[in-house]
Formats: sequence, structure tokens, C-alpha cells
Amino acid sequence: MMPGSLVVQAQCATIGGLFRETVRQRGDAPALEGGSLILSYRALSNRVNRAANLLAAMGVSRGDRVAVIAENRREYPELLLALALRGAILAAQNWRLAGAELQHCLNLVTPRAVFASPRHAEKSAPLTRGLPMLRLGPEYEAALERASDQPPPDLARPDDPLLILFTSGTTGVPKGAVISHRTEVSRSMLRLAEFGLPRTAVSAVWAPLYHMAGIEEALSTLLYGGHAMMLDGFDAAGLAGIVGAHRLGWLRLMPGMIGPLVSEMRERCITPRGMTLCGTMADLVPAHQIAEVTALLGAPYVNSFGSTETGMAPCSIGLVPIGVVPSDLAKTQTSFCELRLVDAEDGDVAEGEAGEAAVRGPTLFSGYWNAPDATAHDFRGGWFHMGDMFRRRADGKLQFVDRVKYLIKSGGENVYPAEIERVILADPRVADAVVVRQSDPRWGEVPIAVVARKSSDLDAEALRLACRAALAGYKQPKGIRFVPLEALPRSTTGKIQRHEVERALAEGLLPEEETA
Repeated sequence: MMPGSLVVQAQCATIGGLFRETVRQRGDAPALEGGSLILSYRALSNRVNRAANLLAAMGVSRGDRVAVIAENRREYPELLLALALRGAILAAQNWRLAGAELQHCLNLVTPRAVFASPRHAEKSAPLTRGLPMLRLGPEYEAALERASDQPPPDLARPDDPLLILFTSGTTGVPKGAVISHRTEVSRSMLRLAEFGLPRTAVSAVWAPLYHMAGIEEALSTLLYGGHAMMLDGFDAAGLAGIVGAHRLGWLRLMPGMIGPLVSEMRERCITPRGMTLCGTMADLVPAHQIAEVTALLGAPYVNSFGSTETGMAPCSIGLVPIGVVPSDLAKTQTSFCELRLVDAEDGDVAEGEAGEAAVRGPTLFSGYWNAPDATAHDFRGGWFHMGDMFRRRADGKLQFVDRVKYLIKSGGENVYPAEIERVILADPRVADAVVVRQSDPRWGEVPIAVVARKSSDLDAEALRLACRAALAGYKQPKGIRFVPLEALPRSTTGKIQRHEVERALAEGLLPEEETA
């Protein structure tokens, strides 16, 4: 007998409803901190109610999009929870974008209203003409004060969109990844299930809130009763102080941020109060640096691989032990997801062969906003195709190879840059490295390694010897260029922007320390 609609309804939950349950259980506990103000769950709930009623007065209805253009501040997650109750969608805008890029994102989601911080309101104003705009700060506080504090009805349904986060691949304009209430609930549950995080731990939310690592850190913390501390971006001094004063759950650290935090803590002789996990994206961090930061923080490093579209899936649960220099960063498949590795025709590849990751599971996003062709292509066959290449080893581990769209076709052979980068980054004298393609009259394309040195005694020959020992002949870098660490362009999450390095190399714009 099939279940009736009332049964199905009872099996569902929304973000707004679950937050209210947390408020009942954790009323006077600290919930959200920003600047010098700490809000309890009860006080935060009062503000969320007022914000939801304010949104209703502004004409924001179920399914409407509301753009937020702001740095990390406590009003941001508050607005997300209020929009969740309205059944509306927060379109998180990347304020680092150029005006034309930001205009594209706004035009894509056609927001009903815009909330902007004073820092970004002036830049946003010309892009949002004709839309109601409310400035966070005194103007927003006055509007909240006028709004009713009566609990509004929860208008959302579990499969309603909650968030639009903008993402792009190696080329093209940003796409809006739609993430539902149900998906965010699944992602929060998976964090607890896989990592055993303390439900009442402190979270240091420093990653930008327009990014999954920021907004989901804040939201998950507030759903299971923790204390979310908002930081205005990465601040080594502020973060070091939090590490020394609070017990943390998962301290997310991204490439480029670890060195400054380690230096700050050592300079101030800070002893960590305790944490369960640290780090993310281990592949992009020099191995010796992982050993250094885990020993200092007393927590294992998360050997993660996921995306905005998939959450922690498909393989983010492996941990690098404390104080260990990892020699193998193969991934462990995440629970509660299915994973296939497929060829260009969507056939399963053999064990040991490189294939594109195709994923199914409850943490997946709902598709790209107003982009049916891209959604249909990436979800072909009922599986989400990530655009990332892996090999499945005999021990079941997954070895990341590279992005599908960034191949170096050298003499007819596929060369995946990440394979070369892993060898180079294993040398403790390397601060960071990226491999890009360069046109070649004989081979078509060849790999070139662009390396930032940590130690001046490192030379190109040492890296060539390491590559010869570990890689096939056609994978050898045909040139090694040493550059200052600050010359490597990075995204907001700390990833080196491979295409920008390739362009700079082709145009002769890379600062040259040594060419070999």
C-alpha cells in the first residue's frame, strides 16, 4: 500500500522548522556572534521572526529570490533563516566579482529585493536600479525594530530552493547552483555522521558566506546547536585568538592560509583549546605543511573532495593523522552516496583507469538556475557528472587525477597536471606549484611547472629527478619556472587559478626568478 500525502508530509522537514526546534532546546545558549555582540538562540530567533515579517512586508513570497551582497556579518545567516521561513531563496553574491560579472549574476536570478552592506552598497547601487535595496546596519536595524516579532508561518516545503551559490568551471560565466532545504538538511546530517562533530562546538566562520565553506558552516552550526563566530574574512590574528580560547569542531583551513596562522600562533605562543578536525583540500597543500599544522593544532587534517554541487560527496571523509607528512592523498568515498567513474560515452571504466566522477545521493544540488541545457548535460543518465577525473585503486581508494576540461594533450597522450603537481609538492622546499600547458611545435602541448620555492637551495634538477622517478616520460615537465609565491593568482578559496597562470606564461607576464 502506497503512503498517503499526510504520511509523506510528516516525513519532511524544512530549515526554518528545524531551526525552531533547536531554539526550543538551546534557547539561552550562544548561537551567533559578530563583532562584540553575541546572540542567544532565543534572541536570534526573535530577529529571524522580525526579518521574515519584514520580508513579507517587502512583498517577498515563496520562490522569490533575494540577493545579498555583503561581507561576513551576523545579519547574513539571520537573513538566510528568515528567507527559509518565507520559502524564498537567498542568492549569495560574490562581491569580489567585477561589475559586469556581478551584473550577470543579478540578471540571472532576477531578485525581488537586495540587501547590501555599507561596504558594498555603493558598488551595488548602479547594478540594482529599480529594485528595493536595504542597507545592513542602522537602516536594517530600524526596519527590524518596526517589524512584528510574532513567529510567522513556515511557508517552505522540503524540496523548495533555499540557496543559490554561484560557481563556474575552468571557463565561462558563473552558474547559479540551486540548493534545497532537503539538501542542506542532508549535508548537515552527513557532517555529524561522518565526522562526529560536537553539536555544541564553536565554529569559526571566516570563509566568505557566498561560498559553500562559509554559508554551510554557519547554517549547520545553527541547526545542531553550536556557536557560530563570524569573522570578516581570513584574519590570522583573530583566528589564532579563537583557536586559543574556544573548543572548535572543524576548523576549515584552505591553501594559502595555513602558513600565516601557524606563524601567528607560534609568535604569540598560543596553545589550542582543542578541536576535532582541521583543514580541507589536502591535495593543494604541501605535505610538510599538513604535518606542521596538524601537530600544532592537535587535530587530523580533512582529506576532502567535494563541490558546491555535491557537498561533501563524493569522497571527503579521509583524515591525515596528526603530525604525519602524507605520502598518499587518495580519497575515501563518502557514505550515503553512489559513485561511478565513467568514460566519454558514460560507460564504466575499469579499475585503475581514469574516469569522470558521476554521483548520486541526497547531498546533491537541484540543478543550475535558469540553465536547463547545462543542468540536462551534467545530470545526463540520472547521475551528476562532476567534471573531475579519478582512478579507483584496488584498495577501494580514489585517486584524484584532474579536471576533465583541463587536459594537456602531449603527442596524443593525456597528461593530467595534478599528477605532476603531487610529485613537486612532495618536496618540503616547495611552497606551492601549478602545472600548465604550453604550445609546442612538436608535441602540440607540453606541461610546464610553475613553482614557488620555500627554500633557496631548491633547483630545477632536483624536481626533474623526482618527476623522472615517479612519472612516465611523456608526463615530465618540459620546463620549470620559479616565481615568488605571491605571483601565483588565486581564487577566493585559495585555489591557484590555472588558466590565469597559463595566460601569464604565454604572454610573458610571470615574474621570472629562474627558468630551466
